[in-house]
Amino acid sequence: MDSYDYQDYNYSYDNYDNLTPIEELVFQHKSTCLNNVLCVFLLVASVVIFVLGFFGNALVIWISGFKMAKTINTTWYLSLAISDFVFCAFLPFSITNMVMEDWVFGLFMCKFTSSVMFVNMFSSIFLLVIISVDRCISVMFPVWAQNQRNVKKASIAVVMAWFLAVTLSIPSVIFRDIGTHLGRTSCFNNYTWSQHSHKIVAVIRFLAGFVVPFIIIIICYSVIIFKLRTNRMTKSSKPFKVMSALVAAFFVCWLPYHVFVLLELNQPNTHDHSILVIGLKVGTSMAAANSFLNPVLYVFMGNDFKRKFKSSVLSKMENALGEEIRTTSQYLSRSSSVDRRASTHI
Repeated sequence: MDSYDYQDYNYSYDNYDNLTPIEELVFQHKSTCLNNVLCVFLLVASVVIFVLGFFGNALVIWISGFKMAKTINTTWYLSLAISDFVFCAFLPFSITNMVMEDWVFGLFMCKFTSSVMFVNMFSSIFLLVIISVDRCISVMFPVWAQNQRNVKKASIAVVMAWFLAVTLSIPSVIFRDIGTHLGRTSCFNNYTWSQHSHKIVAVIRFLAGFVVPFIIIIICYSVIIFKLRTNRMTKSSKPFKVMSALVAAFFVCWLPYHVFVLLELNQPNTHDHSILVIGLKVGTSMAAANSFLNPVLYVFMGNDFKRKFKSSVLSKMENALGEEIRTTSQYLSRSSSVDRRASTHI
């Protein structure tokens, strides 16, 4: 086996507990991560993701949760920030595992940290789907949306998204396991319980966490673009660009992970083992990177780039989120007025 196991590495070990005490003493594990270029690169990337993601999302939570009025839009972005913040808060466990190449946190944390990753994945994409559908409804039925949309319903939608995300993350609790081999303890996916369990879990994650949400979001955005180009009721396209960037970042970051997980299903017959190992490591790091990109996008797309140095980071984030609120309100108001005028002529 490869001498380095990444946090979401999927292959199973067979004879972890068959070593005698004398053999365990002979095969004392020594970390080689700092001598491996790829491992060092992923380690540095993980530390950067943790620092930027932890403090960046904490900043978004503070601004959208405590500094701004509670609205539908701040509810969406607060939920996204909480999801990313929780994920980043558990990254030190993976970073420690990378350095030591030894899982020292026990079975519970092995299952829990892996589950947090997938709760983050599913909750993020489900929230992006909800936001896209909400935007689409607001554009297609502005009068109805203005009368029916409220913070309470938005909060219920968020709770449902989180509940579904937690439910779909249960396989990590079931199949995640630890084992000791050649003096090293690893946290890995043990799919030996059932012949088809690995394939079923991988396909469900790919469909529910990538394909189906992608199709829904594409449909919603196609409708939005067509409607806005027809009516031209919005003066600002910044909120649309921010949301588009968030969706694009999610799919770009998670696509490599899903690709290599699906390729892994055919291993060892059709794919080189070392390529899959590297692909899973890099793919999982890219997936983790999505957790720090959201607050960065809020800052650099919320205001004009030339003016970003003239205001504080807090002001830029608040303006980015506030722009979303102002534009949506203006659009609903104008659309409502147009629809009412049209109805009086019928």
